[in-house]
Amino acid sequence: MKSNLIVKAFTITFLLIMGMVGTHAQQNISGYVSDGKVPIPGASIIVKGTSLGTATDFDGNFSLANIAPNDVLVISSIGFIAQEIQVGNTSYFEIVLKEDTELLDEVVLVGYTTQRKADLSGAVATVDVEQLERTRVPNVSQALQGQVAGVQVTASTGAPGEPVEIRIRGEGTIGNNDPLYVVDGIPSRDIAFLNQGDIKSITVLKDAAAAAIYGSRASGGVVLITTKQGAKGKMSFNIDYFNGFNKAVNLPKMLNSEQYINTLETAWDNTYTGDNPYTADRGRSDFADTDWLDELFETGRTQNLQLTTSGGNEKLQYLMSLGYYGQDGIVVYDNDTYDRINYRTNISADLNDRLKVGTNMQLSYDKRALVASKGESLIRYALLRAPVIPVYKNSNDPTYSERDPFTDLPFYTETGYDVGLQRSMYELVGNPIARAYFTDNTEKIYRTFGNVFGEYRFLKDKNLTFRTNVGIDLAFFHNKVFNENYGDDDGGGNALDAGLGRQNRPNSLNESRGEAFTLTVNNTLNYKTLLNEKHSLSALVGMEYITNYTSSIGASRARFPYTDDEFRYLDYGGTELDLWNSGSASEWSLFSYFGSASYSYDNKYMLTANLRADASSRFADDNQWGYFPSVSAGWQVSEETFLAEVDWLSNLKLRASWGILGNQEIDNYTYLTLISQENGIVRTNRFGNPDLKWESSEQVNIGLDAGFLKNTLNFTVEYFNKNTSDILLPISLPSVVGNVEPTILNAGEVRNKGFEFSVNYQNSERSFKYGINANLATLDNEVQKLHPNLPNIVGEVSRTTVGQPLNAYYGYQVEGIYQNQAEIDQHLRGTNNPSVKPGDIRFKDFNGDGVISADNDRGFIGSPIPEVTFGLSFNSSYNGWDFSFLFQGVEGVDRYNDGKKIVDFDTRPFNFTEAILGAWNGENTSNSIPRVAFEDNGSSKISSIFVEDASYIRLKNIELGYTLKDIKGINGLRLYLSGQNLWTLTDYTGLDPETTDLVDKGTYPSSAAVLFGINAKF
Repeated sequence: MKSNLIVKAFTITFLLIMGMVGTHAQQNISGYVSDGKVPIPGASIIVKGTSLGTATDFDGNFSLANIAPNDVLVISSIGFIAQEIQVGNTSYFEIVLKEDTELLDEVVLVGYTTQRKADLSGAVATVDVEQLERTRVPNVSQALQGQVAGVQVTASTGAPGEPVEIRIRGEGTIGNNDPLYVVDGIPSRDIAFLNQGDIKSITVLKDAAAAAIYGSRASGGVVLITTKQGAKGKMSFNIDYFNGFNKAVNLPKMLNSEQYINTLETAWDNTYTGDNPYTADRGRSDFADTDWLDELFETGRTQNLQLTTSGGNEKLQYLMSLGYYGQDGIVVYDNDTYDRINYRTNISADLNDRLKVGTNMQLSYDKRALVASKGESLIRYALLRAPVIPVYKNSNDPTYSERDPFTDLPFYTETGYDVGLQRSMYELVGNPIARAYFTDNTEKIYRTFGNVFGEYRFLKDKNLTFRTNVGIDLAFFHNKVFNENYGDDDGGGNALDAGLGRQNRPNSLNESRGEAFTLTVNNTLNYKTLLNEKHSLSALVGMEYITNYTSSIGASRARFPYTDDEFRYLDYGGTELDLWNSGSASEWSLFSYFGSASYSYDNKYMLTANLRADASSRFADDNQWGYFPSVSAGWQVSEETFLAEVDWLSNLKLRASWGILGNQEIDNYTYLTLISQENGIVRTNRFGNPDLKWESSEQVNIGLDAGFLKNTLNFTVEYFNKNTSDILLPISLPSVVGNVEPTILNAGEVRNKGFEFSVNYQNSERSFKYGINANLATLDNEVQKLHPNLPNIVGEVSRTTVGQPLNAYYGYQVEGIYQNQAEIDQHLRGTNNPSVKPGDIRFKDFNGDGVISADNDRGFIGSPIPEVTFGLSFNSSYNGWDFSFLFQGVEGVDRYNDGKKIVDFDTRPFNFTEAILGAWNGENTSNSIPRVAFEDNGSSKISSIFVEDASYIRLKNIELGYTLKDIKGINGLRLYLSGQNLWTLTDYTGLDPETTDLVDKGTYPSSAAVLFGINAKF
């Protein structure tokens, strides 16, 4: 024992002497950073006044070499108060960071400034960006699906690079309902160019009180986006890469050749008498058995690479990223691709303790190869093409060529292609595989988007901040379409083109180029102070100027003698006929003043007021200015003394707001009279309307926020009522004034109202951590007013009228199928010699007169606007593993399935789905699918039989990951497996219930994807 004491005393003495000797010597240090309970990975440790530093690993450990005793360490991490420690003679540090209560209150971007979430009184929703990144989507907008109550996100089709539609609290106008996006303070109507990996935060301003600061552009809601910034500390490097495949799923089962011939044979017998030509055609040696959907769709590929580096010191922080996203779609021949390259540089510098400058700048390049993805699409052709026709011609066919080996007209004989009845038995559409092969439609966009800014803090306490911000959005567009001639000669067309195939006859090139430049300049003065620890006051005043100039030029030529890629330029086309060129330009500008003031007393009572005045060039001089006020109030009930002893209640706040928003998204020069001159004759094309003014949306919002169990469980409910008035409508003038375009008037009103619910639960107290988030929103959309001269806005299958939702489906109501002649005679007793037969569709006779008429027996049969939207997400982690999923869906929405109409109900010899096997074929055999026939069976009418419930619930994302630790030279390495759109539950019989079209004619479907990825941090 004595020996051990001597050894310990000697050791301590030696260490003390060495410590005094080495007071000014360099040393190696290490340490551990935690919050007092668990380690803090990624915490920054830098030597004050230098760029020397490091970051903690996943276990909270760090080490630094060559540190002097008089050096000061600055330790910081998001959500914690930064701490400074002098090194001295200590070589090992155990550092406990304290939570930053202000950050825990969550500072939210609300428009030109930030505000504590606890002080908000409007409808503002923030998005969990960490979970957002796991959606692995090409468009940032798609990542919002299912994330925010009251925000509906829909891809127009599933084709790569297709635009995405966002609706915040429904559709309020007949015109443009898109939200305003504000990226790093710069407004935009599109964010498809952004890289998902660059996003730091997303905030959605849903009500008028939150969005009124953006005035005339905010009626569709506002989405605020900030991009990632550099952080103080040692330079870090991050690589995120994923790669995988996409497949078309939930495809309808089409008839094979035998089933197809059987069905057409029945259709002939149900329509005609005499010899059945389909019976005679049975067993033809040139019949194929083609599954056209299987031939059209292939396995697509998706890959993404994101490289990011960031760092900085106390004076300068930087972030640079380079990203590539590429997707080869699910249609054959790789003519449906999307490629995007992004380069971003974000730099901020504190020139002194008052002056800060910086820039956020992105360069992007988008390239899309487009195929027909909706309407008369490739998919529609594949649904209709007869299975008895092969994809490729027989090489012995004299019309076969290596350049064009595809079938077009159905069957070749020694005398040419079958004509008359024989040809019309099968051939009514082109070959979708050939169309995919010969498609050459490319769209390119080069874009520069970003800003430079400066901030200066005045007053002794630096509470007054002046910020100036200059932003640019410059885009160059190039679209080039070459329509190559192919197919079989049917003898038609211009005499100059004799012998050419019937598709794209003659060949042609269409090319257009354009540019769009938007300059934004805004200046704000922002004051924030806290008086007597109870009175919190903030005020903001500012001005903004926005100007846009857009121009384009285009040309086309036809009859190119050579069609190789090297010759697909205008100079190589014909010069005698079919020359066309065009060019145009337009511009608009917006000048604004705005102000905002917020007051909070004792963290209990909050009041906020906003006012914006906008002057727009899109309106005449007397109506250029619009004024958009809002006011909101909040009561933090949980801070009252009568709830002080209620331990389980962490937060309870009531909110109410009112405000007015505007919409200036109309065509330029709409208020002006348009004239034209031809051969010296001047004519009026449209009469102007100098009284044209803003569309205005007045909105009331009432909200309640509740938190339980130390805010591990949070609940929010909102009620809103949004009325949009002075909607712009095209009003046609009487014919006595001449053949003129409609004049635009302010005349319509639309109301949206509903409830929104959000709940989230976070359990982070144990080694197994998990969170659950759910949201649900209801929506009631109704047209309140139209112009007396325009009582109905009639669409292809819809009608907009007072008392109904926008674009409600309008047609006949189906009651079933006529089973026998007696039923027909009784139901159509007022009709002389009805042509209806047993097996035809029976329509409801609303007025009971025994006649089915367009005037008396049509009504509203569905709505394309969902009544309910919802989302459910889950995330968890345990011992390096993480798992998450997201379900998203809509309820109470209808879609007009024209694909169903033309496939299973049409009276032409298209193909059918297997549903046709259950068609009416005698009394009581079916009451839902009419008889197959080559005459009208009732399917020619727009009716409820084609309006289907398009409600769905979809597994949008599921991801499993594992993080490897203790890898030398790597701060973190995460491997993950991700799935997108793997499961969908719906009663909709089309290819995809998710589409923005009122009429689904065969839409390119959303594909299921399986992706493998890796994320490495250095």
